[in-house]
Amino acid sequence: MPTAIALNVTVKPAGRIRQKNEKAIIAAAEVEFARHGFKGTSMNAIALAVGLPKANLHYYFNNKLGLYIAVLNNILDQWDAAFSDLEKEDDPAIALSRYIRAKMEISRTQPLASRIFAMEVISGGEHLNAHFSQDYRQWFRQRAAVLQDWIDAGKMDPVDPLSLIFLLWSSTQHYADFSSQICSLTGKNALKKSDFEQAVDNLEHIILKGLGLKKPGLH
Repeated sequence: MPTAIALNVTVKPAGRIRQKNEKAIIAAAEVEFARHGFKGTSMNAIALAVGLPKANLHYYFNNKLGLYIAVLNNILDQWDAAFSDLEKEDDPAIALSRYIRAKMEISRTQPLASRIFAMEVISGGEHLNAHFSQDYRQWFRQRAAVLQDWIDAGKMDPVDPLSLIFLLWSSTQHYADFSSQICSLTGKNALKKSDFEQAVDNLEHIILKGLGLKKPGLH
């Protein structure tokens, strides 16, 4: 027993330190990849930004491609987790409202990761092939099936589930990917939290009303 206790005490801090360092590395990598793209970014620049020796960086990520894919997977995992919460038993107005809010909050707090993803897709998405595997396509079809279940049950107006998913994705990511355009057209220096809150309210109203749903009183 004493040996097992000692092992637990040793492993837990090491795990926390690793997670903390990986999070810091990914955050620094987001800035560099967003500024310079995949080809223009070096592992040395990321190491300098995060304050770690380059050798230490390779301890966590073997190479630049591995780190780049980790950045992409990090944002995709968060987006997908928010969408996975939708179930056919849910009230679609409440479920979709929560999803819109969750996606917009990620756009507000992690705009660089969203832009990196957008640049990758625009350039052909070759580094996303592994992520968009058969398993992911199956997950995507299951998400669309939930929307279709709501339609079949008369819970919302009939629309093409795939088109609705693409609309949800694009509209909520727009405020991260095209924030410079929004600021230029509205005369703002940067988008504030209040701007995102107003955008969420508008998106909820437009999307839910288009589906024949009433906006729930969540706040």
